[in-house]
Amino acid sequence: MGFDIRALVEERRGQAGLLHEQYLNPQVPRVLHTIGFDREFVRGEGAYYWDPEGKRYLDFNSGFGVFGVGRNHPVVRKALRDVLDAEMADMVQFDLPLLPGLLAEQLLARSPGMERVYFCNSGSEAVEAALKFARCATGNRRILFCDHAYHGLTTGSLSVNGAKEFRKGFDPLLPDTSIPFGDLDALEKQLKKGDVAAFLIEPIQGKGVNIAPPGFLRAARELVHKYGALLICDEVQTGIGRTGRFLAYEHDDVEPDIVTVAKALSGGYVPVGAMMAKDWIFQKVFSTLDRVFVHASTFMGNAMAMTAALATLSVLDDEQIVANAERRGEELLAGIRSIAENHSIIADVRGRGLIIGIEFGKPDTVRGKAMWSALNLARKGLFAQVLVVPLYTRHRILTQVAGDHMAVVKLLPPLMIGDVEVQEFLDAFADVMSGAERPNGLAWDFGRTLVTNAFRASR
Repeated sequence: MGFDIRALVEERRGQAGLLHEQYLNPQVPRVLHTIGFDREFVRGEGAYYWDPEGKRYLDFNSGFGVFGVGRNHPVVRKALRDVLDAEMADMVQFDLPLLPGLLAEQLLARSPGMERVYFCNSGSEAVEAALKFARCATGNRRILFCDHAYHGLTTGSLSVNGAKEFRKGFDPLLPDTSIPFGDLDALEKQLKKGDVAAFLIEPIQGKGVNIAPPGFLRAARELVHKYGALLICDEVQTGIGRTGRFLAYEHDDVEPDIVTVAKALSGGYVPVGAMMAKDWIFQKVFSTLDRVFVHASTFMGNAMAMTAALATLSVLDDEQIVANAERRGEELLAGIRSIAENHSIIADVRGRGLIIGIEFGKPDTVRGKAMWSALNLARKGLFAQVLVVPLYTRHRILTQVAGDHMAVVKLLPPLMIGDVEVQEFLDAFADVMSGAERPNGLAWDFGRTLVTNAFRASR
């Protein structure tokens, strides 16, 4: 009698693919099967997780950046157990709970220039709040964003999403405007029209791992203020230590007007997002007593989310994880660049801290050029997937392609990785690259696997 989650999981083990195909998004299991990623996992710890056979996998994706402090960190886990045992009167809604105030205090102390916080449940919600607050504070309506940007998939955040593959089929969206990433002239041209509320930018774009040019954020801030607009930094993925600073904008010595964070703030347990801003912006939005709930959410500031975030910040400090992200990132970049010296197909290696992009281009050899052209003919950017698959299937290291139709492999490991994990990846990457430019090597193996799995999935 009663509910036993462990017994239920054990009883239904092996049925996940069928359940997803029958009740959830049917394309997900088909895609994962096609590329050989349809595997089941039973346990996670730190930078690793295990399948039912006890095989260990190194996580260089960290749940798209969620597991900054690693999987199942004992400090965060204990804090959540403690708050459950405390049996708090949570989400009364007409009270002033302590935990949101404590987390806001901690978060603002680490976020230069920010003065107030709005808590929510995800990065997309944080972006939605930023868009609303910017429009209310300035009285203008249009938001500027960058080509290839990713800011979420809800309707408002989708309107400022530069990745066209996500926008298709969901028109009409809000009348926002994209500009080329890093183009100050294009930015000023739009600002001169006088209707811009804010310029929204990722200091490092998640899609492609493109880093804003030196001085761009500072110059952009001066321009937007000149024309009465705001600067919003989307730090949903780059924030909470990812780049070797608590927030990526610190590298540029600039103070935005609004900042969004999420992902790693959760500790990998309870979703939590936050939008931070200058005090005067909050005063504009919540301007009178009757506007007290003009922007709110039922679950904002819930005890579990606040506890997970507070424990995560404590772990960041106690284990010096932000400094570790900077150090391990430098080691990875140096190691990958050393490997790249022997492979003309590696066009660029870029990153900051533990967000790294490895971009590929047409190699020097005749056979390599033929292989590259054939892969791009099948699908632009396919070579990146050619690398991701054997890293996973041969070396059990999970990475990802940095975006649709781009030949960039993205590394986003947990921020707590050490020498062992860095070397494990570098050894695997060197091995995979050793056969990457042979027409009968990786490309052939992957092509054969792709065709076979796609055929089976279509039956």
